[in-house]
Amino acid sequence: MNTPQSKPIRVALISNLQIVSWGLEKLVQNASPRLELAGSFSDCAEVAQTFDQPVDVILLDLDGSDGSESIETLCSLTSAKLLALTGADNAVQRDSAVVAGAHGVVSMRESIETLVKAIEKVHEGELWVDRASTGRIFDQLSQKTRQTFKTPDQKKIDTLTKRELQTISEITMDASATGKVIAQRLNISENTLRNHLNSIYAKLGLSSRLELFLYAKRHTISDNA
Repeated sequence: MNTPQSKPIRVALISNLQIVSWGLEKLVQNASPRLELAGSFSDCAEVAQTFDQPVDVILLDLDGSDGSESIETLCSLTSAKLLALTGADNAVQRDSAVVAGAHGVVSMRESIETLVKAIEKVHEGELWVDRASTGRIFDQLSQKTRQTFKTPDQKKIDTLTKRELQTISEITMDASATGKVIAQRLNISENTLRNHLNSIYAKLGLSSRLELFLYAKRHTISDNA
């Protein structure tokens, strides 16, 4: 059962295929009050305009765009979470979308409820990535960000609390685990978990679970550190 939200998730759509845009608009509108349509655009350039209110999640149609290039452009234009959509069964395309900055990829063959759930999870800061893709994606990210962390910064790691170290340990043990699962393992609420993650990101200079996973693996961070 879905828990009530204090306010709807504002969703913007990007597709240069009219029929896809129309379908996604109807989907978001029909999911009210969980979702709210913030706008529909044909390309990334249009998103550069200022919204009257912040956008939470952007749905990007990979089949009608420039793929990973569009995602990288969007990441430079907005702080909204990006969720890619595709009708193609192309593992390389899906992996590349996440490596480029998307928080997940949903097949257009999935149910409407699955897409709405993916939007909600991505909005909460989680990744919508299946287990089969996880290993491939992190391998690509390791290569892409190899120069990001040049030397261990023990002073930063030493500022982490025992609970924060336990949180990192849980994440590195199972990269595909949802926030709910991790919170249950730590015997804390999902809200408390988000607070721990925000504190960890601030201390280590990171911005996502993807970066945290790589940083922790590179510096061998554990709750015994």
